[in-house]
Amino acid sequence: MDLSIIIVSWNTREVTRDCLKSVFANLGQLKTEVFLVDNASSDGSAEMVAEEFPQAQLIANTKNCGFAAANNQAIRLATGKYVLLLNPDTLVKGDVLPASFNYCEQHPEVGVMACRVLNGDGTVQLTCGRHPSLVNLFLLSSGLFRLRWPKFCGRYQMLDWKRDCEMDVETVTGCYMFVSRKALDEVGMLDESFFCYGEETDWCLRFKKAGWIMRFAPVGEIVHFGSLSSRQCNHRRDVMLTDGLIHLHRKHGGRFQAMLAWGILAGFQATRWVYWSLVSLVRRNDSARRRRDHFWGVLKDYRSLWPTREKYAT
Repeated sequence: MDLSIIIVSWNTREVTRDCLKSVFANLGQLKTEVFLVDNASSDGSAEMVAEEFPQAQLIANTKNCGFAAANNQAIRLATGKYVLLLNPDTLVKGDVLPASFNYCEQHPEVGVMACRVLNGDGTVQLTCGRHPSLVNLFLLSSGLFRLRWPKFCGRYQMLDWKRDCEMDVETVTGCYMFVSRKALDEVGMLDESFFCYGEETDWCLRFKKAGWIMRFAPVGEIVHFGSLSSRQCNHRRDVMLTDGLIHLHRKHGGRFQAMLAWGILAGFQATRWVYWSLVSLVRRNDSARRRRDHFWGVLKDYRSLWPTREKYAT
């Protein structure tokens, strides 16, 4: 088997259907197996896949076990020379799948590869970049990353790069993560202590420590509509994202570094709440009030994210 494609879904029936259609229409000559792991959707996603895509291997979970654990379920069954993690809210375009396979065949030093990702409106999505170090988190949370000068400020998202040429990167985004089986066997599977965010960044760090290269190569394109599953979680999405980042620093930098990450991200959430609170007083519209309430919800849950000694196993 050349390629094992793994898609994890949660209440994304319609976009999952479109994603699978695009996958099966663009496999080219690759010998491919496709796994759809449904995390206990309530919208009929699993039933749709079973009825409309019998060629896909369906794993229907009875509970939402998280992104990392769901991917690992399929990885254990996968037999491909390469494994592709693909989000359900994506569309595969043209020959990106065989082109990715051919690129990795020609570059055996690459453990994880990414392609060019477009937003729904055709603009380039800023996937791939640098590790979310404390410095990079500060640049992002403070808003300094928006400054055009000095270039250092935009380093986290690599804003001076148009995603139009090959580039070795520190992180590859999980919406399209093309992984060498040889590298995977050496490094191991995703860390299931991450529920929904941080697991692919942790994986990339582990690949890098093992000497593998993460590389962006503009061999083709996909469209990524973005976080359709996590949007259903309201403010809990930001809570889970923050928890994943703190956990990442606890695992790779220790508890003190995790506490610093907690503080930096607390400042981000607090300043956003203050800003939208003031805006809601001036504008008095529903949009501003919703954003104010969103950040207040995050702050109410924020204390539970403090990296206690017992919270994260390392």
